[in-house]
Amino acid sequence: MPIRPTLRTHRAIALSAVMGLGVATAPVLAAPGAVAPAYAQDVGADPMAEQTIQPGVAGLDPSVDITEAPDPQPLPTEPNFQYFSTPRDLTGCPYTQTPPPPVDESEVPQPGQRAPEAPPIPDEPAGGEKLGGCEPVAEQDFVVPPDITASGWIVADADSRKVLAAQDPHGRYRPASIIKTLLALVVLDHLDLDKVVTLTDEDLEGAEGTLVGLGAGGEYSLRTIFSGLLLISGNDAAYALANQLGGEERTLELMREKCEELGCTDTNPTSISGLDKPGNMTSAYDMSLMFSAALKNDVYRDIVTTERIGFPGYPAGPAAAPPNPDDPPADEPGATDDAGNVDNGDGSMTTPDGELVRKGFVVYNDNRLLEEYPGTIGGKTGFTDDARQTFVAGAERDGRKLVVVLMDGTSTPKTSFEQAQELLDAGFATAPDTEGIGELVGSSDDAAQAAGAHSDGTPKEPGNDDSDGILATISDRVPVAAWFGIAALLAVCLLFVRAGRKR
Repeated sequence: MPIRPTLRTHRAIALSAVMGLGVATAPVLAAPGAVAPAYAQDVGADPMAEQTIQPGVAGLDPSVDITEAPDPQPLPTEPNFQYFSTPRDLTGCPYTQTPPPPVDESEVPQPGQRAPEAPPIPDEPAGGEKLGGCEPVAEQDFVVPPDITASGWIVADADSRKVLAAQDPHGRYRPASIIKTLLALVVLDHLDLDKVVTLTDEDLEGAEGTLVGLGAGGEYSLRTIFSGLLLISGNDAAYALANQLGGEERTLELMREKCEELGCTDTNPTSISGLDKPGNMTSAYDMSLMFSAALKNDVYRDIVTTERIGFPGYPAGPAAAPPNPDDPPADEPGATDDAGNVDNGDGSMTTPDGELVRKGFVVYNDNRLLEEYPGTIGGKTGFTDDARQTFVAGAERDGRKLVVVLMDGTSTPKTSFEQAQELLDAGFATAPDTEGIGELVGSSDDAAQAAGAHSDGTPKEPGNDDSDGILATISDRVPVAAWFGIAALLAVCLLFVRAGRKR
């Protein structure tokens, strides 16, 4: 019955002590009835790996506080403190085609399989010529903060579609869990979130890393599972949703189609959860397309701005009911409720017939910007060994919505949350009518369409274009007189067909 943390999860806990990362493990039956926020997805590093450390040197010696980032340089080929705290050397734009070399074996193809090919490099960079390099570029009023350590980053206006500043925006990096934004767009398109399902072991097969705590026999609405995907980056939620979409391969196919619809040129999703797999890549620019679209859907925005929810336990029944997230009951060893369920004091209950039940618990949003940055309208965290720190976030000020994306970053000397705040502040300091240095392809209405929403943000019925598709677009653009001509031509064709039948 208990969900056992994988070896990767144990390694994550050990390394977090060195790196200062908050890592959530799967909520298990022996855990308290609350899930701590997850600030990292999954770290596959071996904490006992040989360290490249120079005593007393910031960025190399974990005992020395880092007040400013070390100079960009080539990184070690194994995960150690220096690897996680040093910016990359981007001289010559080395990641135009593929991401940096992996530092673990997560991207080794399985026997008989080949690594997927990288997307072709476009003749012209999407969004404009200025977005084709890897050096920082910004519009005149945008002051680039000096301590941004992400390899690729971008700040853009979600409504005007203007890019305000960027660094290596088309550089190809691993997304980690922020690719769940793309999965979310597919879910919004195809699934009825009010549908209630009872999960089986098969629904959760393959999930590892950060888990929200779904369990076989648990009864959940798809909205609850979707919330677990977005709030705490549950990989078990990703697999449960993928099975509702037709399985992992079908879901990846839908994710690729959605990315093409958005105008992505650098993305090849090979993982539904964001865990590193062969060929998995995206860019800061493509992620800004995905996230700015997702923010157009009221359902998505409502969920990603929710601070906490009560989550059901498993298997389904009164003992597994979700608690009030604002006033969850305390564990009381030996206490018995009205139904005769005995509290074991460890997050579980024993029913009168001896069945062990995981109690409902509270899930917290892992986006710290909700508490730290006024106007935050959503975000998504990500972390793996190969991806390092990734983050997407949005904020609104005086009716202006900005999005920020950070790829392949470090948490030193400032966290991804702090770096995102500095970039957003720099963006809001620019004039709303700025021309920018480029643009996000497609219109604001296109983004809403891709998010399964009307232009006002209200969601459409899953799988229903509501006449906003290509036929409606054509009908809006073809003059009335032309339709009479088309009708006359069809009538002539019909006469020829009838004459042919008579002969």
